[in-house]
Amino acid sequence: MTAHILVIDDEESLRFTLSSFLQDEGYLVTTASSFNEAEELIQQSVFDLVFLDIQLGRHSGLDLLKEIRAHLSHTPVVMITGAPEVSTAAEAVRQGAFDYIPKPLRQETLLRVAKMALRHKTVVDQREHFRAHLTAIFGSVRDGILLVDQCQNVLEANQALINLFGLPGNVVGMSLAQMPQNIRATFTEIVEKTLMTNEQLASQRLEITDPSQKQCILNISAAPCLGDTGNPIGVVLTVRDETRLETLEKSMKKRQKFEHIVGRSEPVQVMFDLIENLAEVDTTVLIAGESGTGKELVAEALHYRSDRRENTLVKVNCAALPENLLESELFGHVKGSFTGAMKDKVGRFEQAHGGTIFLDEIGDISPALQVRLLRVLQNKEIEKVGGTGTIKVDVRIVAATNQDLMKKVRNDEFREDLYYRLRVVQIPMPPLRKRREDIPLLIEHFIGLYNQRFNRQMQRLDDDAAKQMTSYDWPGNIRELQHAVEHAFVMCRGEIIGLKHLPPELQGAVEAFTGDNEDDATRIVAALEKSGGNKSQAARLLGMSRRTIYRKIEELGIEDANDAS
Repeated sequence: MTAHILVIDDEESLRFTLSSFLQDEGYLVTTASSFNEAEELIQQSVFDLVFLDIQLGRHSGLDLLKEIRAHLSHTPVVMITGAPEVSTAAEAVRQGAFDYIPKPLRQETLLRVAKMALRHKTVVDQREHFRAHLTAIFGSVRDGILLVDQCQNVLEANQALINLFGLPGNVVGMSLAQMPQNIRATFTEIVEKTLMTNEQLASQRLEITDPSQKQCILNISAAPCLGDTGNPIGVVLTVRDETRLETLEKSMKKRQKFEHIVGRSEPVQVMFDLIENLAEVDTTVLIAGESGTGKELVAEALHYRSDRRENTLVKVNCAALPENLLESELFGHVKGSFTGAMKDKVGRFEQAHGGTIFLDEIGDISPALQVRLLRVLQNKEIEKVGGTGTIKVDVRIVAATNQDLMKKVRNDEFREDLYYRLRVVQIPMPPLRKRREDIPLLIEHFIGLYNQRFNRQMQRLDDDAAKQMTSYDWPGNIRELQHAVEHAFVMCRGEIIGLKHLPPELQGAVEAFTGDNEDDATRIVAALEKSGGNKSQAARLLGMSRRTIYRKIEELGIEDANDAS
C-alpha cells in the first residue's frame, strides 16, 4: 500500500522540492502552506508520515505538533528547522516528534529519514494491531487474567479480573503490594514461585469475600511469560470463579475435587464435609487410614482452608527418624547438648509457630516422646533438647496413623491420655476398595498429571485395562494406583493403555470384587481351590495382597482354607 505523506511548510519552493523528492520514490504526497490548512487536513484525513516546518509564519510548528499527536497519535512527525538548536530539537522530540532535519534539505537525508519513519510506523501499527486483538481476547474471556512483570508490577489486566476484585479501572503500573489484602499474599506467593521455578503452577484454591460481601471460591493458576532467551520476564495469572460450580456440586453431594483430593463416592463426600467443618475450628485432628489413602492431602486441606493458611505447614514423618534425632527435629536443641550438636537448632514446632504441624505415622513415636508431645498439647510450649527454659508455640497439631491406636493403648504401647488429646476429632480415610466408583476419576486425574509431566498425549485405558483397574483390590490404595498409571506411561508407547501395560500384579488379577460379601467369599474359595490352598498364590490371582486375603478370610468366616504357603 502506497504511503501517504503530508508536507507542511509556508515556503512554496520547499514544498515543491519535498514533494518532488518523495513522489519520485513512489509516495503519495499532500501539501499544506499554513497552520489552518494543515489543521483542517489532519482532522479530515489519515497520513502515514508528516514533514512539518518548525516555523509557520506567525505560528509555531510545535503547536501544530500537539494537534497532530492528538488526531494522528501513531503517525511519525519529522520537524524541519532552518536554525537547528539543541534546545529546540529536544523540545520537539519531547513533544512527540520522531526526528528533525535541518535546512537546506538534502535528497538522500530526506529519503533516509522518510524510510526510517515509515518503517517505525509499520512496527507501531503492527504492535497496536496485536494489542487490539489482545484486548479483544482479554475482554472476551470470562476468567480473570493478570499479567505482571518480574518486579511484580501489573502490565495488563482484563475487565473480568477488575470486576471480580473491585479494582480501580486503570491498574496498569500497580504493584501487587497495592492489591486488596484478601488476594495480595496469595498472588505474591504464586508469582514468586512461578518466577523461581520457571514452570507452570498447578491451580490453587482461594476463598475470598468479594466487593459485595459475598463469599467466592476462586481457582488460580499461573504460567511464566518467557522472553527471547527463554528466561521468565513476567507471569500470567488466570483466575476462575468456581463459586457457582462448587455450590452446585456441594448441593448435589458430588464434588469431584476438594483441594487436591479427588473423589465423588459417598465416603469421600462425607470426608469433604468433615474437612470443611474442621478447617474452621482450631482443634487437634487425627487422620486414620491405611497407607496410601491420602492422609497428607487431608492435612494440607485442613491447613489451607483454615485461618492459619498464611503461615507455615510443617510436615514430619515420625517413622523416618530414630528417637534421638526425632526429638531434636521436633523440639530443636542447644549447642553442645549431645555429640554432633555444633550449634543451636530450631525445631519443627518453632518453625510451625502460627501455622500447622503435621505428624505423620504418630503411632511409631517412643513412650518418652509421647510424654513430651503430651506436654506440648497441654501447655502449648516446648523445651529444646539440652535447654533449660520453655518456648511458647502457637501451633495446630494434625496427626496421622495407619495403625489401630486404640489397640496400642490396650497393649500399653501408646498413652491413652495422648490418644484422646490427639483424637479430639478423627477423620477416617476410606481405603480405595471401599470407594471403587472413584477409581475411573482418579485414573483420569493421574493420566492428566503424567501427560503434563512427560509431555504425552495419553487418552485413556482400553476396556480390559479399565475393568482390571476397577476390580483390583488395591492394597496400596491411591499411592499404588498412581504408581500403576505411571508404570503404564513408561510401558505404553501409544495413546491407549492396554492390559499388557499394567504392572504384573494387575495383569494376573481375576474377577472383580463387588463389595458383596457372598460374591467375595465365593471368589476367594474358588481362588483357594485353584491354588491348592496356597493363600499367597490365591491373593495374586485375586489381585490383592497376602495380608488382605488373610483379613478377608477372617472377616468372611471362610473355613477349611488350608494354608499351603
